[in-house]
Amino acid sequence: MTPTPPASPAAPSPGPAFEPWSPSFVADPYPAYEALRAAGRAHWFEPTRQWLIPHYDDVNALLRDRRLGRTYLHRFTHEEFGRQAPPAEHEPFTTLNGNGMLDLEAPAHSRIRRLVAKAFTPRTVENLAPTVERLAAGLITSLHADGGGDLLSRVAEPLPVAVIAEMLGIPAADRCLLRPWSAAITGMFELNPTEESARRAVTASEEFSAYLHELIAARRADPGEDLISALIAAREDGDVLSEQEMISTIVLLLNAGHEATVNTTTIGWLTLFHHPDQLQLLYDAPDRLRDGVDEMLRYDTPLQMFERWVLDDIEVGGTVIPRGSEVALLFGSANRDPARFTDPDRFDVTRPAADNRHVSFGAGIHYCLGAPLARLELGASFGTFLRQAPGLRLVAEPAWSPGYVIRGPEELLVTW
Repeated sequence: MTPTPPASPAAPSPGPAFEPWSPSFVADPYPAYEALRAAGRAHWFEPTRQWLIPHYDDVNALLRDRRLGRTYLHRFTHEEFGRQAPPAEHEPFTTLNGNGMLDLEAPAHSRIRRLVAKAFTPRTVENLAPTVERLAAGLITSLHADGGGDLLSRVAEPLPVAVIAEMLGIPAADRCLLRPWSAAITGMFELNPTEESARRAVTASEEFSAYLHELIAARRADPGEDLISALIAAREDGDVLSEQEMISTIVLLLNAGHEATVNTTTIGWLTLFHHPDQLQLLYDAPDRLRDGVDEMLRYDTPLQMFERWVLDDIEVGGTVIPRGSEVALLFGSANRDPARFTDPDRFDVTRPAADNRHVSFGAGIHYCLGAPLARLELGASFGTFLRQAPGLRLVAEPAWSPGYVIRGPEELLVTW
């Protein structure tokens, strides 16, 4: 049956201003989230033609609901779904993004995830621990020796890039290319990206794909102990990843594997500076850091929104959302929902795990495959600062980057 394109509601939902392009909103969206939750469970947002979903239980349920999908192309054409196909000039980005696990649904998603999981195993992450500790210690020692600087550019950015590069076996001389490529590609995940953003993403997709074609060919000829070699070797009943699936997976591992970690590091430190009693708790009891990292992820998550298409009609709080619609699941709001979390606006590094089942890593089939690696990197980074360079303090309140979906400060100037 052919879906009917969703019609706009007669009027936008009442309630507070949801202004994802406003610097003040990006800096602190939580008062607006509180008002959204109080005003209802589903809100039509005309500028992006999406339904905003602010409550934890709804977000958690819709992440797992098979009536929604990151794509609709496994069931419908663009025309059948009432959507326009992406412009032809976006094809390099569309191909790269469309063959990654994050934007696929079963059965394609399940097949690729099983194959990737054969290469990206828990043991792979465990074996990285000494490397992560070594890299974190080197970066933090250098920053400490200089008496401070920009924690974002000196530690938060280079650490996860170096870790994922070492895991993939990318030569050290080429690693400077990764962060700019990733930033350009993920710019397309923001709301209503500009044509300039699209041009940058297309160029980065072409360059990164060409680079990985060469690197994969080199690993086929001379396999190593790296993840690319393991992805090449991954098999299940004779099935293997195609070249494009491998490239898209590697790019996804880089983007998802460091964009969130970068911003969790800077937002986490900013939160600790604003809550010195909690920072002191971590100095006094570093064994609390594991729970502390998850509290940072809950309290001010770097991924504020996750979008899904409605493949069959759903109902949220009495509002029927027709197929062909897009829902915007507000992770930041869900993580502060008092219906799920005790005293949710309180930052508490001792919050027990049972009261901290945040959605920052998603849920359902799209739960973040790299969550254990992210926790390892964050634990190593914060732990090294606490042990080896105590007394860190903030120089000045930072400006926030304009992006809302993937959110973080532009810099974080610190000293001792």
